[in-house]
Amino acid sequence: MYRGNFLLFFRQSIAISIALFICVAISGCGPVEKDIRGLTMGTTYSIKIMKGRFVRTGHLPDLVDARLQEINASMSTYIEDSEISTFNDSTHKVPFTPSADFLKVMQVAMDIHKQSGGAWDGSLDPLVTLWGFGREGQKEQPPAQEEIEANLARVNFGKISITSDGKLIKNDPRLTIDLASIAKGYGVDAIADLLKKEGYEDFLIEIGGEIFASGKKDKNNSWRVGINTPSSSAGFGQVYKVLSVEGKALATSGDYRNFFVSDGRMYSHILDPRTGYPVTNGVVSASVVAETCTLADGLATALMVMGPDAGIELVEQLTNVEALIIVRNQEGELEEYPSSSFAEYEL
Repeated sequence: MYRGNFLLFFRQSIAISIALFICVAISGCGPVEKDIRGLTMGTTYSIKIMKGRFVRTGHLPDLVDARLQEINASMSTYIEDSEISTFNDSTHKVPFTPSADFLKVMQVAMDIHKQSGGAWDGSLDPLVTLWGFGREGQKEQPPAQEEIEANLARVNFGKISITSDGKLIKNDPRLTIDLASIAKGYGVDAIADLLKKEGYEDFLIEIGGEIFASGKKDKNNSWRVGINTPSSSAGFGQVYKVLSVEGKALATSGDYRNFFVSDGRMYSHILDPRTGYPVTNGVVSASVVAETCTLADGLATALMVMGPDAGIELVEQLTNVEALIIVRNQEGELEEYPSSSFAEYEL
């Protein structure tokens, strides 16, 4: 009796083992989605990972939070002893030794600054604060022209240089920088690198609306991501256009979320480094698809300033970059200015 029960148990165990083996072999009995959410850089983040049923992800939230805290501690101007705050307080013409994260962002930032002809400028910090879009809080009226001109004299990202051994040099003592328009994109890229090193291939990362999509949502479909409707009355979930992306980043900049109105006129947080004033070119949204979210994030802001003609001309000169610039015309209608191959991502 005992021997018969043992044989029955043995056979059942073998059957279960074979079933489990087959289950794992067929993509873990079908992929399941793991969601990770949290707060970082003054906004929210969301990560979706497609994985087999027996692939563990319990360790990931702590790894993700630790990595994002590391980046925030480097690039947040709201933290007094952050790396960027230390750089802003540093003596000019004295080499500053940056972390690997800070140096990578500064290298991309300098490229965008040059390529855009100064339309993107990371030294806008004094003007951002003056206009009420920085650490001191929002204002209800525009600053005086003489204040704008005085602070505009402190703006020139080109006066920062990188030495051959990776040191930063501030060649104007008045320079202070703010990397808010590119740091979230770098955070997305950093988490993408982390997930790949952990062995994950199919995932979607979003930080404050900036996105990187790796692999596929399922074996037949790439990830689908939306461009928000460019209107202050539109909800964050209201989609203007849906894109299909795989192994690409998507970043969107707009003037419809952060602004104030004075005497019937809207003043956006998108400032033109060349004039010191908010942009008035009619651009309400600029979306960029690129290899990295760091580039897409910074470039989207640059395109807002450059406008549709110069902006698309620049994009056409870049490799593996596409963009869509949306302009509200004088009749209040939206006009689209896409780069030559942007339609390939549209659904």
